[in-house]
Amino acid sequence: MARCRLCGRESKLVSSWLGVCSHCLREKPGEALELVRRTRRKWRLRLGLTPQPPKDTLAKKVKCQICVNECEIPEGGSGYCGIWRVKDGKLQHIAGSGKLLGFTYLDTLPTNCVSTPVCPAATSRGYPDYTDTMGPEYGYYNLAVFMGGCPLDCAFCQNWEHKLMVLEDEVGVPQDISTSTVKSWRRTMDVNQLVQESLDEKVRCVCYFGGDPTPQAGLLVAASKRIVRLARYSGQRFKRICWETDGLVNPAIMREMAKLSLETGGIVKIDWKAWSPSIYEALTGVDGERAVERLKLNARIVARLGTRRRDPPLLVVSILLVPGYVGPGEVYNIASYLASLDKNIPLVLLAFHPDYKMLDLPTTSIHHAEKAVEAARKAGIDEVYLGNKWLLRHNYVVEEWWS
Repeated sequence: MARCRLCGRESKLVSSWLGVCSHCLREKPGEALELVRRTRRKWRLRLGLTPQPPKDTLAKKVKCQICVNECEIPEGGSGYCGIWRVKDGKLQHIAGSGKLLGFTYLDTLPTNCVSTPVCPAATSRGYPDYTDTMGPEYGYYNLAVFMGGCPLDCAFCQNWEHKLMVLEDEVGVPQDISTSTVKSWRRTMDVNQLVQESLDEKVRCVCYFGGDPTPQAGLLVAASKRIVRLARYSGQRFKRICWETDGLVNPAIMREMAKLSLETGGIVKIDWKAWSPSIYEALTGVDGERAVERLKLNARIVARLGTRRRDPPLLVVSILLVPGYVGPGEVYNIASYLASLDKNIPLVLLAFHPDYKMLDLPTTSIHHAEKAVEAARKAGIDEVYLGNKWLLRHNYVVEEWWS
């Protein structure tokens, strides 16, 4: 149980690492966010990461426009994601030309994907255009492509190890993270290797996640176009391209990502962290105002493309139900916006479990989940799913101060 450093509220629904409650984040965003920024800055500097998206005042800087952060990087510096650095006045990938920071593995279909409730591999939605199986695609695989780096620094990140992939050395790494652990996560792959692995006839889906595909999205789009072209040339009918992303990529790149999924029967899954800008920044470390506006724009782009293909749905949105911070009110506002685009956009509500810097929060409660589902349906969304149900507990009720 932690105490809010502003209002003094003591609750198990207050994160000791953030140090402030959601009520203060909404009512006193300036003061509350300053406290959170200090904590996050100290932690990222300790890890050797850029403390905040750089906005350099130097004349010699390079502006990266891959994501909403639009980092202004000085010579020798790096962006917030850790993937792109500036050398000799140019943006350069940390892994080098023709390389990706990440790794792949085969995941048996149907897999435990956030989009499973609507995925062709699990449900036959889109049959016979995007699957030839009535029922789950047993005997086939998803090529899971785990990407290093991320535009965000989520305090609850459940794949936080992606941060270790962008570290150049072990200086400052906390003692509870061993040198061998850091080295084991520094994995790169050749773009050609990714293409060849994807062309396995038993691979039906290629899914980019992480971390997040956003920092390397341009490279992945180019690789995916090759995958689709070569698969068709070799007579493979089904090679779905899917993305699990925070939705903050440059809109022009998002359009290309979505077109690939639209064409192949894949899905764009956007993880929408929060609606309130101050809650969004506290949880993720980036400008919440800009992030929410970018999410609205990219969701609209994908939703409009999705009108060309109703089954399977092109856009799926997920929301993690973070106890004390992402309650029914946040869900209702996100769902209302989505419903204004298309009430048929599936919404997946995910149960939270303690991880990374939010280890003292409880798992999502049954009451919280029920209220969130109710809010999403009230907002007008037709397809509402609840993921990770096995995590739910009777451990707290939704209170007015954070809902």
